[in-house]
Amino acid sequence: MSGPEDDVPVSVRLGQVVAPEDPEDWTRPLTWVAALGMLAAPVVAVAWFLAARPQTADPEPMTALLAATLAAAATAAGATQLGRGRALAGTLVAGLFAALATIAVGAVLAGERQLASPSPTLAHAIVGSLAGLGGAAVGSAVLLVAARVRSRLARAVPALAAAAVAAVLALELLAR
Repeated sequence: MSGPEDDVPVSVRLGQVVAPEDPEDWTRPLTWVAALGMLAAPVVAVAWFLAARPQTADPEPMTALLAATLAAAATAAGATQLGRGRALAGTLVAGLFAALATIAVGAVLAGERQLASPSPTLAHAIVGSLAGLGGAAVGSAVLLVAARVRSRLARAVPALAAAAVAAVLALELLAR
């Protein structure tokens, strides 16, 4: 026979319930900034590779845009966090996720499969991701220095600019 107690989980009946943390509130703008920080570069990669797939592995202006987008968006995700450790972790985790997703997009949208060398699409995704990660590292360093500034916008703007510029410079170093 089942009673009303059978509908209650065992952990509740035993008194071992831990209140759940508040779920992410998707009505808050900072949640969207953090999400877009991880997804902006893969979206740019999808748009680029579908609209005009690169034919050579030589860096193009779109590769620089991809790298700068990854770096700036990851830095924006980190800038949503309060405190040095959280800003650093938020930036680097967002950058790593974006880089992995961008490389996956490059692999999926590659028109051909090559064993000896990657397709141009995958090559651009890899190089753009590596340069973007370099820029995100610079952006996280700027966020560390600016962590005491109260305004998120005042912390984010210099970090975003430094991240984007560093990503383009890293791309130039990788292209040599």
